[in-house]
Amino acid sequence: MTQDVEMKEQQPAVSNSIAPTSPTAFQHLKDIAALIETGAYTREVRRIVRAIRWTIQLRKKLKGSALSAFLNYALVPGSEVHSRLLSYVPKDDEHEMEIDTATSVTQSPAKHSLPEIEIFCYFLVLIYLIDQKKLSEAKACSSAGIARLRNVNRRTVDVLASRLYFYYSLSYELTGDLAEIRGNLLALHRTATLRHDELGQETLLNLLLRNYLHYNLYDQAEKLRSKAPRFEAHSNQQFCRYLFYLGKIRTIQLEYTDAKESLLQAARKAPISALGFRVQCNKWAVIVRLLLGEIPERTVFMQKGMEKALRPYFELTNAVRIGDLELFKSVAEKFSSTFSTDRTNNLIIRLRHNVIRTGLRNISISYSRISLADVAKKLRLDSANPVADAESIVSKAIRDGAIDAMIDHVNGWMVSKETGDIYSTNEPQIAFNSRIAFCLNMHNEAVRALRFPPNSHKEKESAEKRRERQQQEQELAKHIAEEDDDEF
Repeated sequence: MTQDVEMKEQQPAVSNSIAPTSPTAFQHLKDIAALIETGAYTREVRRIVRAIRWTIQLRKKLKGSALSAFLNYALVPGSEVHSRLLSYVPKDDEHEMEIDTATSVTQSPAKHSLPEIEIFCYFLVLIYLIDQKKLSEAKACSSAGIARLRNVNRRTVDVLASRLYFYYSLSYELTGDLAEIRGNLLALHRTATLRHDELGQETLLNLLLRNYLHYNLYDQAEKLRSKAPRFEAHSNQQFCRYLFYLGKIRTIQLEYTDAKESLLQAARKAPISALGFRVQCNKWAVIVRLLLGEIPERTVFMQKGMEKALRPYFELTNAVRIGDLELFKSVAEKFSSTFSTDRTNNLIIRLRHNVIRTGLRNISISYSRISLADVAKKLRLDSANPVADAESIVSKAIRDGAIDAMIDHVNGWMVSKETGDIYSTNEPQIAFNSRIAFCLNMHNEAVRALRFPPNSHKEKESAEKRRERQQQEQELAKHIAEEDDDEF
């Protein structure tokens, strides 16, 4: 109880404004270490989660002098981990180092370091090296941290381990050596499964999917995803990433309906601050909807902060909507570098057939009878025998049900049938059923996300207990919101 009061008194000092000076940063790091130590002894994972959140807030203000002083404070001097981590930190800012050392003289270091503190030190040095663009040192530091993690099996380390896994993969991805660690990630995922580390399993599964998709190994990614154990998501961020990767896999496998649902759900669940992630989700969702024959609304491309990034896809959507094959080709050539960076070139090649089909649908609506030569001219088919190509395209569209017409082979005409009343078909019922299913799924997810105080149905709570419960609920809601903003 005393520790809880002390930590609540320390929280404003860390979560509020962070001064740019190194001594203040060092003091904040000591407070974070104290919070991790308390969480390790009391086995409260939420304290370690809070410590990670404070570290992310402190990240931009972190300097080498404060980090060196903290390593001297938190780790046993002369130990192997102390010497290794200290070798990655530059020996600069001597004046600030003297101030930090003088400040830490009054604090006697612990006789032995907790595993949580050691892993936190690895994590701290790793993000510092990545921010300083020292990628070779970051790879070595992350590998050493992963080796240390293999010998630790404590549930209070799981949160720190998941963050270390992420930056371990990131350090290798930034250097272009992502394929080297695929075997290690598989071994770590197997170990996390045996230890029932569900957060680690989520993180490592997403890292493996990202690893496979980085090298366009979609079949291997789908095999891993289908065989990996699934459970209730523990992290909203990891669940969003999983949905995004699942949507990409489904898109490549031509399962556009499932891909659309996964991508849109990932974009909805992602926090507002994760702008880059939401932009990627919307790019893939726009392409999938175009492949399904849908035209996205203009509001999709006018979302705040996404107008410039989605501009190429807006022009592409406009070309598909009009059914102009020439305009589609010019847009694909104009933004080819953007599509290549987004890895959507292959999907845009698939869209050519949709552009032709849309133009053909517009022609069938506009003309009750038109020659196949005029169809080829309006579709701007640039082949050796455009009339024969137009005939095959019209035949395939009629067979697929895209247009309601017939071909007069004798005269070389396409004869459109009269447009019937769509309300006499099952189309409205199908659309209405899909909307009802969407609303029911959203309601079920909201019910599963509800949180109830324990034993609320057995005993009536007093006014003091009610105030404590409401305060805890407010802290939990604030913690979840801050976690959503920090982890992307």
